[in-house]
Amino acid sequence: MFEELAFIDNPTDDREMMPIMPLDEDEEEDQSGLALPANLPLLPLKNTVLFPGIIIPITIGRDKSIKAVRQAHQSDKLLAVVSQKNMKVEDPSFKDMYQIGTVAKILKLFKMPDGTTTTILQGKRRFALDQLIQEDPHMEVQITELQSIPPEDESEFRAMVVTIRDLAAQIIKLSPNIPSEASVMLSNIKSDVFLLDFIASNLAISMAEKQAILEIGSLTEKAQHVLQHMQQEMQVLVLKDEIDTKVRGDIDKQQRDYFLHQQLKTIQEELGQNPQQAEIKELEERASKKKWPENVKKAFEKEITKVKRINPQVAEYSVLLNYLDLLLDLPWEEYTKDNFDLKKVKEVLDKDHYGLTKVKERIIEHLAVLKLKGDMKAPILCLVGPPGVGKTSLGRSIARALQRRFIRMSLGGLHDESEIRGHRKTYIGAMPGRIIQSLKKAESSNPVFILDEIDKVGKDFRGDPSSALLEVLDPEQNSTFHDNYLELEYDLSKVMFVATANSLASIQPALLDRMEIIEISGYSTEEKVEIAKRHLIPQQRKEHGLKANQITLRPAVLKRIIQDYTRESGVRSLSRRIAGVMRNAAKQIAMDDVAKVVVGPADLLGILGPSRFSKDLYTEARVPGVAVGLAWTSVGGEILFIEASLSDGSGKLTLTGNLGDVMKESASTALSFIKAHSEALGIDPARFAKTDLHVHVPEGAIPKDGPSAGVTMLTAITSVLSGKRVKSHLAMTGEITLRGRVLPVGGIKEKVLAAKRAGMKQIMLCAENEKHVDEINPDFIKDLNFVYVKTMEEVLEHALGKLKPKAK
Repeated sequence: MFEELAFIDNPTDDREMMPIMPLDEDEEEDQSGLALPANLPLLPLKNTVLFPGIIIPITIGRDKSIKAVRQAHQSDKLLAVVSQKNMKVEDPSFKDMYQIGTVAKILKLFKMPDGTTTTILQGKRRFALDQLIQEDPHMEVQITELQSIPPEDESEFRAMVVTIRDLAAQIIKLSPNIPSEASVMLSNIKSDVFLLDFIASNLAISMAEKQAILEIGSLTEKAQHVLQHMQQEMQVLVLKDEIDTKVRGDIDKQQRDYFLHQQLKTIQEELGQNPQQAEIKELEERASKKKWPENVKKAFEKEITKVKRINPQVAEYSVLLNYLDLLLDLPWEEYTKDNFDLKKVKEVLDKDHYGLTKVKERIIEHLAVLKLKGDMKAPILCLVGPPGVGKTSLGRSIARALQRRFIRMSLGGLHDESEIRGHRKTYIGAMPGRIIQSLKKAESSNPVFILDEIDKVGKDFRGDPSSALLEVLDPEQNSTFHDNYLELEYDLSKVMFVATANSLASIQPALLDRMEIIEISGYSTEEKVEIAKRHLIPQQRKEHGLKANQITLRPAVLKRIIQDYTRESGVRSLSRRIAGVMRNAAKQIAMDDVAKVVVGPADLLGILGPSRFSKDLYTEARVPGVAVGLAWTSVGGEILFIEASLSDGSGKLTLTGNLGDVMKESASTALSFIKAHSEALGIDPARFAKTDLHVHVPEGAIPKDGPSAGVTMLTAITSVLSGKRVKSHLAMTGEITLRGRVLPVGGIKEKVLAAKRAGMKQIMLCAENEKHVDEINPDFIKDLNFVYVKTMEEVLEHALGKLKPKAK
């Protein structure tokens, strides 16, 4: 951009002032009549270039320069002025100067009070140095005058000059350092040549670039160079103006917001209103009514003192406010009163859930001790059972019976440890863990807290939530539970935690050890009928907008739905089938076909479609080598077919059906036992060497493992080798050993109920499992015949009949 058109107040040796305009408008005409002598005193300038027609004041400090100026002033007042190539050279020689300069006329010469000499020079004409005539006492040189070369294309030159004038006006307008009067000065310059020199002299470019313009003889070329530099300056100024405008806009907005906030604050203070003070005062009033531990009270007072000192505009202000809100919202030492009417509690539990005797007894026991003792740590229960048996809904029922608040927290798929313990409040978006958040919502420190699907907690690089639960579920530790956000200890010992799981296999041992395990078995057909009558039918009827007098289900309908359309331990699938019946009834009533719908067993085919399950599958006549086993899975008991076949070969055993290692070992054990006792079992020992045995368990897509199929493997292999069929309607389960013993297995109730659902009439178990059968309601198993065995020989005798020993 242009340099300032003003004098410099702190002159240094040979440092000139900024160029100013001549007062004489006929300058160009005056110069044309000036005769230049051949020899002139030489004045080297350190840091500027003098152009023809330009007037500059210079303070002179070097002796040779002072003598040259005085010599010129005493004669014709003309000086040869050139620029130094290097301004740091104090005593320049002839070769240290540019070879083209400007002849200057001394207009004034001053002796300043401080002893320095100042002169005002006016550039006249350009010259070229020919030779140095003398060096002392001052430099004197011989010069040759240089003439400007007129433009070849006058119109092009005029166009460039007009462009330069316009661009100069824009630069003056955009540049904050150039006064607006400079536009008037430019408009008063009539000479195009002087205009170029004047603008070149005032351009904010290096001295070397100015010297290059001075040395150009062609007016067209000089105009091009000046225009080029001006365009560069214009681009810089435009960019700078855009930046200044944006910054100024941002600053103006900040200032405006600040002033508005200050005005609002003043108005509110005049009206006796201060939002921040009112907010803090409200927190203090709430704190004064709060019943909480002494350490929490001290922490609150410390944080609120900090809030009072912080500017509300600071981000930390809102973080601290949120933290104080949490401290006040948490139910410190706030408990709901338990319902100690044990008979009433039992009535509520029985009304909400049919069966589940063990769980109900455990809750009653806890309340009984609490009633007598007055204070007791809450139990930490873990309900384990197949889906759909009512584990989660039981938690809600417990809360209702005890008259406590209810919280449910799903742990399925949880991967981040911070979900349990929270984040430190220094992080952006930090919040307390879900345990503390749930207690805040419950507004009580002794709710019933359901930890749903605890067996499905994940683990990855973000931490191990199950390890974080160790502190929550340990009665010795949870009285001082530490949340990272809260940074204070919270007492969870009065919370009744009830965890639910489908399987204990995926729960880590340390966590399992902290919980009281209560196994919830699947429901029998009779239990499902009762549950449907008491809960499912009224619930689905209500959800489908039906009244009790609009639909009737005949007694045999429920049993038919359970046996032919569901195969589960729980009642979820049963609920969906009943919903299907209700939808069909709602459609008939809504279409004004009937006023009341009566559903009988024969109607189910049209409503639910053909039967999905059939007992004939398990009871039909079978060929030798097929036995029915009983298995336990996470979704309840299941029927398991085991098939064996023979083929000519070399005695190889093939096992298929996606079997686990334990199940494969059971087959190998059974075959080894049969080989060892082949003669007693009536099997030719030589047959093993020339026959291949293939054992297959259907539904190969489902992984299967466990020792309980041992007796079934033994029976199926013996059956195919002896050619005798297994008794019909017989199911069995039990582990076998090489010594011929039958060992007990688990999941007896689920397996027995699965056998009954499948239409089995006889079940073979280890003798030690008889005690587990005794725990099952006799009404549920009255149609089943149980055979208890201790040895593998007994198994084969009951399954295949008496086997004749092989004659020797």
